Amino acid sequence: MDGQVPERALRYAAEQRGQADGGPAVSPRVLASWQRSEDYGVSVDTVEPVFSGTVHDDSLFLRCGHEVLSGLSETLVDEPLSLMLTDADGLVLNRFSGDHALLRALDKVHLAPGFGYSEREAGTNGLGLALADRVPTLVHADQHYSASLCGYTCAAVPVLDPRTGRLEGSVNLTTWSRSSTHLLLALAQSAAGTTQALMAARAGGPGGLAGASGRRTTRGARGQVFRVEAPRPAEGGAMWSLGPAWSQALAQAERAVGEGRVVAAVGEGGTGRSTLLALARRRTSPRDRILSATAPEPADVDAWLSLWTPELGKPGTAVVIGDVDTLPQGAARRLRGIIDAARTTTDGPVWTVTAERLEDVPSELSDLVETVVHVPSLRDRPDDVLPLAECAARRARGRDIPLTPAAERALRAADWPGNVRQLERVVRQAALQTDLIDLHHLPPEVVAGSGRHLSRIELVERDEIVRAVHRPGASVTSAAEDLGISRATLYRRLAHFRIPTPGAS
Repeated sequence: MDGQVPERALRYAAEQRGQADGGPAVSPRVLASWQRSEDYGVSVDTVEPVFSGTVHDDSLFLRCGHEVLSGLSETLVDEPLSLMLTDADGLVLNRFSGDHALLRALDKVHLAPGFGYSEREAGTNGLGLALADRVPTLVHADQHYSASLCGYTCAAVPVLDPRTGRLEGSVNLTTWSRSSTHLLLALAQSAAGTTQALMAARAGGPGGLAGASGRRTTRGARGQVFRVEAPRPAEGGAMWSLGPAWSQALAQAERAVGEGRVVAAVGEGGTGRSTLLALARRRTSPRDRILSATAPEPADVDAWLSLWTPELGKPGTAVVIGDVDTLPQGAARRLRGIIDAARTTTDGPVWTVTAERLEDVPSELSDLVETVVHVPSLRDRPDDVLPLAECAARRARGRDIPLTPAAERALRAADWPGNVRQLERVVRQAALQTDLIDLHHLPPEVVAGSGRHLSRIELVERDEIVRAVHRPGASVTSAAEDLGISRATLYRRLAHFRIPTPGAS
């Protein structure tokens, strides 16, 4: 049942302690992954789909990896094998296989482009564990956490940017658990190594990409387009007890949802509108499933509707439709028909939506809204910044990652135009670099704080100054020497860009 380590995990743990006989031993890494999967609330029965939509990515990693895997797949066309790339968060970017039976089976467990397969989303699996531990990984059959994956064996290898060491994603190979897997991990390592070598060769050559990481990505951080969440043991975390502005909005939503009203949470993107609605439902009906569907790209509308609408007939389901103000009129009309049909049943789902402004919601949906809850932006909730940052760091590393006082001040002073979503991304990237987050782990736009719009030249200058003055052990004198300017000029530029002085308390 959900919320428990699977019986096979307990058996393996007992075997490792010498308290049981028979069956293969399991590594401490897999046992730790099972425990994390339990803590995340992953279902032990089946993978709950998390869909992020069509991937529009032109990164160096994806182009090189696509070339390597497409070529390799041509030599393995008759093998029951699927080759795929994922990004650093476990989102499947592409997939190659000549075995149509395997592809159909992988579609049923949502191991397909556009779906997330991190540990948090799918429990213990090859690519999720490889990304979590950043080492080559083979997960065989019932070493998977969810029973629906036990028919497969997965080998995955992380791929790092050859110049910066930044985690770009993984190469993942999946086959049937009954197939021979003797060389599966070696093949994945070869493909990952070739991808990384190709990235190194192309990063600085003609047509290469500028910037330290060699990335050119057009896929925005749109979050998840569709997911189903079963009740989780620690649902909400820090979001339950934030400052008064958030708490008031949550209380208003809780009252309205408890009365079965259609609620619209409005405010800037990234403020936590969908989270607020889900938490409100959790408080009124803790055992409900939360079906969260965010408006997709126009090309994904048909797939989007076909993915989540079958879930509506299941009892105890609450629905959060995000960004309904971005739905094309035709999609809004189809969605209204689905809602009207679902609301004719006495035990139908509770409906909630999010938008930036209610007046931008298509008329087909706006007249359904019975209660409007305003969710304040993060810059209007400064007391929420540090609790949210601590939570984001803990989620990234599975344990508390402290921040220095200087980093805390920078986070609180930042303008956060991307709101909570931007804060979580910044802190996650910092937490993956260190066990103590300091200023030099934060991006320049956060360290410098808010201010007037900067030109491209000014942005380059600001970033270089931040790099120089906040590297470990730096002083104003050493930073000025590094930059080739006088101390007086550096002090003026620090004040101009509102960059904290090294060593300032």
